[in-house]
Amino acid sequence: MEFGTIEREIYVEASPEIVFEVVSSPDHLKEWWPDDARYEPTPGSTGEIVFGDPAAGGAAVPFTVVDARPPRTFSFRWTHPADEVAAEGNSLLVTFELTPSGGGTLLKMTETGFREMGWEIAVLEQQYQEHVTGWDFYLPRLAPYVATLRVRP
Repeated sequence: MEFGTIEREIYVEASPEIVFEVVSSPDHLKEWWPDDARYEPTPGSTGEIVFGDPAAGGAAVPFTVVDARPPRTFSFRWTHPADEVAAEGNSLLVTFELTPSGGGTLLKMTETGFREMGWEIAVLEQQYQEHVTGWDFYLPRLAPYVATLRVRP
């Protein structure tokens, strides 16, 4: 099995402009993915996303925005050591590509960089499977969250 790239596509019944905000803005991100997110959605911005309570076994994960081109592309690197600059070989790259489709948006998520991390095969397989499981859980939450945005006054 190849542990190199994770790809997912989902259709969201909203414009690319709205979907871009939902995948790039920390305030929106924490409604469908992490429990908290602190960064500016501009290239080069650094911060973190938080899963659970770090004091109770949760994790604060370093996060660096790589590219932000509304309403088409948002990408970031994450999982790098907090004291290092995110780069190929010490972090994973996630890219959201948005394409208008019918009355909504086709969102393609790609996560790469697993093989470049230099992990032993057992660690590589474990990390890859954890991310597959994570995206399979969190990504389907995006479209229902976007649907709630349209009903708010």
